[in-house]
Amino acid sequence: MSQTYTPVEQTSTGKKLAGPVGWLDDRLGLAGAGKKNLRKVFPEHWSFMLGEVALWSFVVLLITGVFLTLWFDPSMAETTYTGSYRPLNGVEMSVAYASSLDISFDIRGGLLLRQMHHWAAHLFIAAMMVHMLRVFFTGAYRKPRELNWLIGLGLLMLGILAGFSGYSLPDDLLSGTGLRIADGMIKSIPLIGTHVSFFLFGGEFPGDQIIGRLYMVHILLIPALLLGLIAAHMLLLVYHKHTQWPGPGRTNENVVGYPALPVYIAKAGGFFFIVFGVIAVMAATFTVNGVWIYGPYNPAEVTAGSQPDWYMGFAEGALRIFPPLEWSWFGSTWAMSVFIPGLGFLGLLFVALGAWPFIERAITRDQREHHLLERPRNAPTRTGLGVAGMTWFGLLWIGGGNDVIALKFGLDLNAITWFLRVGIFVGPVVAFLITRRICISLQRKDNEVLTHGYETGVIDRSPDGGYSERHAAMPLAKQYALTAAKERPKQIEAPELVDENGVDAPRSRRERLRHRLRRFYYYGAAVVDKPTAEDMAHAEEHLRGSNEHPVELGEDFQGVSETGVPRVH
Repeated sequence: MSQTYTPVEQTSTGKKLAGPVGWLDDRLGLAGAGKKNLRKVFPEHWSFMLGEVALWSFVVLLITGVFLTLWFDPSMAETTYTGSYRPLNGVEMSVAYASSLDISFDIRGGLLLRQMHHWAAHLFIAAMMVHMLRVFFTGAYRKPRELNWLIGLGLLMLGILAGFSGYSLPDDLLSGTGLRIADGMIKSIPLIGTHVSFFLFGGEFPGDQIIGRLYMVHILLIPALLLGLIAAHMLLLVYHKHTQWPGPGRTNENVVGYPALPVYIAKAGGFFFIVFGVIAVMAATFTVNGVWIYGPYNPAEVTAGSQPDWYMGFAEGALRIFPPLEWSWFGSTWAMSVFIPGLGFLGLLFVALGAWPFIERAITRDQREHHLLERPRNAPTRTGLGVAGMTWFGLLWIGGGNDVIALKFGLDLNAITWFLRVGIFVGPVVAFLITRRICISLQRKDNEVLTHGYETGVIDRSPDGGYSERHAAMPLAKQYALTAAKERPKQIEAPELVDENGVDAPRSRRERLRHRLRRFYYYGAAVVDKPTAEDMAHAEEHLRGSNEHPVELGEDFQGVSETGVPRVH
């Protein structure tokens, strides 16, 4: 039975809403902006969902955080616990720790919401890290998105600070140990460290004010900054338009995908409930941050084998493996073995990440706008540097648990420490060289498939008795995606040190340094260039008649494996 379409403004609901909606539009002018932005096109790819995971995790954090705020008391005043958790009955503790126990054992649904909040924090930071790795490896930070890269970096820093401040609020023995380490890092700042520590803690560590101050930072300051940066991030995303992978019909001037309304908004709304459900299941089945196990904080005690949350593991590892180094200047001790690995490495990491888009542009002199993503294999040096950074981070992360690793595997703690001290210098270099060679090899494999086609597993016999395997041409859409994704770097000759009169050319040494860095950066592109038009014409002649296959190959055919089985079937 056929159905007639009725415009929404002619339906009963539309007629009822016409007045209020018209009243708002007359005063706010939302119709024009809404019509344009609600039809904004967004491309589709699974890797673009990483940012959504971070966004919806933050929403879960806000929802669960409001609940916890209603019940948590951030006071450091002493009290005697008389709650439901019998092993701690009669134990003196802070009111903050007692309220954490009450939320976990006496408030209905409190433990579930506490664990959802903690798991959402883990997922929020993890999703941001993986999202930024995706942006880095695909070159999505290039012009005009450098500012959005800095905003994303700021979101990551604030997320880590929010996680650390929230992790410290229960005032249990484990979180207090983390605060003790933070206090040591602050005091290691030359000349002003002790004064800064006394200012933050309200006196000698631990004082009686730090939990209340962290609470205000955790529920007011950091969430406000996060909301502001997320809004700026999304506005720039809409303004610059979303990046997309190369493919037929996709250029720097357009976006191929689906409109925000109704497709993208409906999918994003459904994805929120998936993220919410996954976090709820994790919270219901996996215990995280069981503060009742550790007991209340006591400055004279340290939990054996204590570990920070995973996102702070690399900072802990740097502190553990750094060799002893102290200086005595002007009547004070400068604890460089704490300051350099604690605050120095953190500062170096975030400064290097923030400066990278500008360093790359200074080396390449690329002033073009980039709206198409780059395959990681087509930028071997950048991909190698990224993997080197991940290796460095991972080794430091392992160092944060060197005592647990030594205990569980029966290894020598000093041997692990020295292995990591050497490894953080050698490992990233080895990882860079191996990754760059792999990227170059993958480029060569792409060129081979472009010019020779896929292996089909069909063997032909020639009249003179020779055998050869029949190859199938790559579909034109995939050929376009591969060739359009790879850019040929503009060749620039090294500048001369002197001009035609034999006088030193101005800035010649700096330009020659830039030229060397540029050759290093474009090493992979110089070794393996994409096929020329003549190469592709020769390939088309070579593969003519390849479609005469006894079995229909289909668009998804990607050749056969060493055993003769199609790679995609």
